[in-house]
Amino acid sequence: MIEADFPSVFHDADEIAVRGQRQTLRLSKVRLVSAVIAAVGGALSWKVGMLDLWALVALVGFLAALFAEIMLWTQRPERDWTAGRAIAEDTKSLAWRYSVGGNPFPMTMPVTEARKLFQRRINEVVARDGAGLSFRNASELATPRMTALRGKPLEERRKAYLADRIGDQQRWYSLSAEKHRVRANRLRALLVVGELVAIVLAAGRGFGRWDVDISGVMAAIVAGGAAWLGLRQYEKLRLTYSIAANGLAVLGDRLVDVPEEEWAIAVTDAEESFKRENAAWLASQPSAA
Repeated sequence: MIEADFPSVFHDADEIAVRGQRQTLRLSKVRLVSAVIAAVGGALSWKVGMLDLWALVALVGFLAALFAEIMLWTQRPERDWTAGRAIAEDTKSLAWRYSVGGNPFPMTMPVTEARKLFQRRINEVVARDGAGLSFRNASELATPRMTALRGKPLEERRKAYLADRIGDQQRWYSLSAEKHRVRANRLRALLVVGELVAIVLAAGRGFGRWDVDISGVMAAIVAGGAAWLGLRQYEKLRLTYSIAANGLAVLGDRLVDVPEEEWAIAVTDAEESFKRENAAWLASQPSAA
């Protein structure tokens, strides 16, 4: 079973989260880059008549930074990012529990009753985290593919869960951990280079090699890079995803021979591990504004 088989509320929430993330990062970039541009304009001077062109560059930088700040403050896209992701992940977890017979939808529960309970749980998730968000169809019942998988024997449900839930999530964690490691190292290397350049420029001015003071510009660049590093949480997420990937490998081994009478609880334990990881991610997200 793949994400295309999940209810539409999952796709709506995922779309909201992706849109909120893109807007948050885009506006944050504008704010940081504009601050650097303003610092450059403030450090230099080029007069043409009564106008100082570099002062106008600084003005544009400050205006752009102000615009980004106001947009982040009024639209709060990071709130859509985190709320949409929370709903999408909770919906995915409920969909898998229903589809393979995990609690609170054990195989002893009639399918009609399980579908109604699934719908109530989805409504609770949307009511809890979906204030201010728009969903095309938050009242859709379990999809036919989900119900079809629920009707399969244990071994087929187990195979689907291990491959499409545990295995797929483990691969995502592993790839994300590596991606964050590379990005963290790359950005830290750039920060070190920026700090070295700032030291050279400050030393050159201190010993009379040149009169232009752009150490403030370099300080703004380094500070902007550090702020971006803090916003993206590369190192922390790398560690979190690495631990989660290793934990899923162990969890998958445990599920291989779980009998039917213990299956509902075993799936619940697995889904609770996903829930804890998602809660840790939500708690780690800093406010963009």
